[in-house]
Amino acid sequence: MNLSKLKKLTGDASFRNFYRGKNNIFVHCEKNKKSNLLEYDAVNKILIKKNILAPKLISQNYKNNYIEIEDFGDLTVFKKFKKKSTNKKVYYKKILNLLIKITNIKIKYQKTFLKTNYKVPNYSFKKLLDETNLFLDWYLPKYAKNEKNRILKVKYNKIFKKLLNNIYYKNKVFVHRDFHISNIMITKKGLGLIDSQDAVYGNIAYDLASLIDDVRFKTDTKIKNFIFNEFINKNKYLDLKKFKNDFDILSVLRNLKIIGIFTRLSVRDKKNKYLKLIPHAWELIDYRTLNNPIFKDLNYLLSKNFDRKIRKFYEN
Repeated sequence: MNLSKLKKLTGDASFRNFYRGKNNIFVHCEKNKKSNLLEYDAVNKILIKKNILAPKLISQNYKNNYIEIEDFGDLTVFKKFKKKSTNKKVYYKKILNLLIKITNIKIKYQKTFLKTNYKVPNYSFKKLLDETNLFLDWYLPKYAKNEKNRILKVKYNKIFKKLLNNIYYKNKVFVHRDFHISNIMITKKGLGLIDSQDAVYGNIAYDLASLIDDVRFKTDTKIKNFIFNEFINKNKYLDLKKFKNDFDILSVLRNLKIIGIFTRLSVRDKKNKYLKLIPHAWELIDYRTLNNPIFKDLNYLLSKNFDRKIRKFYEN
């Protein structure tokens, strides 16, 4: 297959490239192809088993670094929401129904197309901490050098560990891990889910935090509260205080991670388009941390090292 003759689609933040055929998509990846091709399809197979729309594998040429998958088209919920006439609450209710189906998945093992066994990993304490530390590894060095950088890393790391140790709900539910409206497709069959290769078993609040505090799409307090309350109403067994605690912590740590990832994409991969989203990530962090006592130490450090001017600034 000569992919260069096909139409190349706008890529995502991964190492994958997408090409459109007649009724299919070719996904090409040379770097980290195990997670981006093999494990991506394995997770899709798990979703499909549970009647969740995910791209089916049509063929694979793993040796030559590509797979062929079902084409869901180009209409994401994100694009739909750009139209002012769209009733967002109707769509969010549908999205929450999809999220409930995801959290009810119990499958942990799946055969890959290479006949190997894939196990969905747990969102371990170490994994969550390592991800949050991407903020320290990539963003912090822009504003703190040498000894100051080293000292601040130790201080932030201590705070991150404390926050993670204050999480109540354990790693018991299937988590997409990048559950936001740019990864939810509108198809003739209903809502479809893409970009699922990083799925884990983790905290029930994580995907909801990804949806509500979406760095790519701004929502007001009314919509945020509507989505949150709808989810709680669908999961009445949850302890509201404990769940809100986990939600706030995971949202903040996730957006710190995102700032680190977007900085890394720019510095390492020369993908600068994500930098413009960093100010909104800061806004979301502020929204969850201000006047919340569990973030007192974090707020103090962040305000001391990243003033309002820095938070509103991004480089092209």
